[in-house]
Amino acid sequence: MRGHDIFFRYAKPRGISWRYLLTSLSIIAFADVPVLAADDVDAILVVGQRDRPISIEPRGLSVSLGKKEFAGVNAANVEDLIKYAPDFFVRSRFIGDNAAVVGFRGTHTTQSARALVMVDGFVISNFLGNSFAFPPAWGIISPGEVSQFDIVYGPYSARYTGNSMGGIVNITTRAPERTEAFGTVQGFIQPYRQYGSQESLWGGAIEGGVGFRQKDGPFSLRISGRRLRNNTQPLLFYQLTPATPGAPATPISGGVVDPDLLIKTPIAGDYATAHTKQDQARAQLRFDSGDIRVEALFTYWWNSDSQLDPRTYLRGANGQPFYGSQANGGRVLLNGAAYTLNPFLSFNQGIADKDEWLAGLKIAAPLLGFDISANLSTLQFDRQTTRRSNGYLSGLRGGPGILIEQGPTDWYTLDLTAARTIGAHAIAVGLNANRYRTSQLGFGTTRWREAAGRNFISRTGGNSRLIGIFAEDEISLADGLTVTPGLRADFWRSYDGRRVIGAAVTRYAPRRDHRVDPKLSARWAFALRWAAELSLATATRFPTVGELFQGSLNGDGSFNTTSFDPTLKPERSRDANLLLRHDLGPVRLTGSLFYQRVRDSIFSYLGFNAAGVASLTFRNIDITRQYGVEIIAETRNWPFEGLDLDANAARIDAITVRNRADPASEGVQFARIPKWRLNANLRYRIDQATDIALGARYASRPNSDIDGLQRGDTYGYTSELLQIDARLSHRISEQLRVAAGVNNLTNDKAWVFNPTSQRTFLIEAGWTL
Repeated sequence: MRGHDIFFRYAKPRGISWRYLLTSLSIIAFADVPVLAADDVDAILVVGQRDRPISIEPRGLSVSLGKKEFAGVNAANVEDLIKYAPDFFVRSRFIGDNAAVVGFRGTHTTQSARALVMVDGFVISNFLGNSFAFPPAWGIISPGEVSQFDIVYGPYSARYTGNSMGGIVNITTRAPERTEAFGTVQGFIQPYRQYGSQESLWGGAIEGGVGFRQKDGPFSLRISGRRLRNNTQPLLFYQLTPATPGAPATPISGGVVDPDLLIKTPIAGDYATAHTKQDQARAQLRFDSGDIRVEALFTYWWNSDSQLDPRTYLRGANGQPFYGSQANGGRVLLNGAAYTLNPFLSFNQGIADKDEWLAGLKIAAPLLGFDISANLSTLQFDRQTTRRSNGYLSGLRGGPGILIEQGPTDWYTLDLTAARTIGAHAIAVGLNANRYRTSQLGFGTTRWREAAGRNFISRTGGNSRLIGIFAEDEISLADGLTVTPGLRADFWRSYDGRRVIGAAVTRYAPRRDHRVDPKLSARWAFALRWAAELSLATATRFPTVGELFQGSLNGDGSFNTTSFDPTLKPERSRDANLLLRHDLGPVRLTGSLFYQRVRDSIFSYLGFNAAGVASLTFRNIDITRQYGVEIIAETRNWPFEGLDLDANAARIDAITVRNRADPASEGVQFARIPKWRLNANLRYRIDQATDIALGARYASRPNSDIDGLQRGDTYGYTSELLQIDARLSHRISEQLRVAAGVNNLTNDKAWVFNPTSQRTFLIEAGWTL
């Protein structure tokens, strides 16, 4: 029996035999492998920058990006810095988007709970839910604060929870190297044209701070702040609903017809340009004395989005803008066809506010022969509210509406690791623990802006807790060969789940579960300038409190009874990744083959209720499977001095294998996953002070639904993407730099259901003292 067959056979999710598990790992780790002398190639296969070590355990495909890679990016959002990474996608729709979710390989961007994102080791992933509504808290850090971005694809290290099923991202922030002051100013404009919406959308950002470092002491401090303001394109559009002909109707004109829409009715107007406001304050204190390091972080993020000017494409009989009427039950007559435009659901105004803060403490010190590190952090939602009017006239007059209020909502995380090298063994053992809490209330209001005159509709919420222990042993068997077996056990509990609708109270029984997941990675520098790595793993991702307990209100104010499921099963994956790298000096080539099979994938189905309002339903899918190949090329100062290139291509086959709840989806390419992804970033140093860069991203058109029936390149679909960016930067002096760039140079109109940004121009100036 082959090694990987033994591995997966005994990696059972329940009733696992520890004796069989450890036997399997021993067979693999100490198999008879021919050993050759190591060469000067680092056996750790990391793609990207080579100046600093990667900050997270590199198992499987691992990418590290630093100053040189960042120089080729127009970065207004912090997540922009990683948008050219291999087989990777960030759902960032506009500058200042607070719903930017990352996707790895065949993990799409509404599976946010499969991406573990950290800042300096502190968790900022929002595991309160699993969709684009639960993105990482990117806004607690600005692009100028980042010194390094590290990415690991897949759950191949036992150190990390099952939320690493897609992958891991860690942002390393800048540490003060001297006493300094710094600042950056940015401006951007997007000339936007879509359907009947045409305008130039302006924005800007300013950030600055100071850094202090003791000349002959261990302390350093960095304090910074950022303010961002931006006007973004409308993200949603209203469509007319077909009505029974013959009944009395109000005659109107206008509207926009898009024959490629999923629902082929005229577009009545847009949901309004969004004005986003973000402010950030951040302080980081460090103590570094020999082997003892202490770091404390506090950052606060104020975020507000207002959509107050919905635009109608319709005209009434008098030629004036038409936003709907209560006459004739909302029925209208357009070009001889009867439709309905509900005046209480259309052209709403809305304001969303979200204030959150992160506090963390990290300690590293030797103890009893071990290197001990401990991270403790919490992210707290100080305020999270969404206010919305019931229709256009209510919005103008400050009349009735809906309020959704979050809280108390937070999470706490603890990571404790002890590491020691004993001969050929680098041993690490540790513990992870977290607790997540959510509570959401829905109200009807008599005055939507002030959220006054509240009428209680619903309350949902609950808690979850996860405690994990792990052990890894990195074994150097001989020069050039390293084998790392690992084992992880997780103990999960959900509790205090509840739903209150009016006076009806439902409480859900607490649940407990546990899983044991083995890991194995083997790296081998087997010949001159050649290295390979094989990684195998199983992983378990337990449901979030949002998937289990957090309900929502539909657009008409009714409670969505299917937007959560307290009985959801955990996702369980089997993963494999084979890497092969050849180093040619200025050129480095990396090939990657990956495989993942997931039982009980949790998927959110988008449907419509009886009123035609969109609603979400979470369900388990029996089995999904993905495999693919990635080719990555990196060149430095080749074919001539000053030219660097990072280019990558990926072919992905991700399908639903078995789905008894929806047999039509079986054998179909999984929703939102393209078959092809290509990313590239070309950078050229014209002289010591001037750099130019070109970036490109391509993704083929995926299915927009799980059954493969919805494919398109317009509103409501996930579309093909081809965007090219350009940047020119110049350093005037050691203290002053300027840059100008354009994103989406060819003005590609792409969609992730919502429209993404069209051509956007950016300018930037930065200084340090």
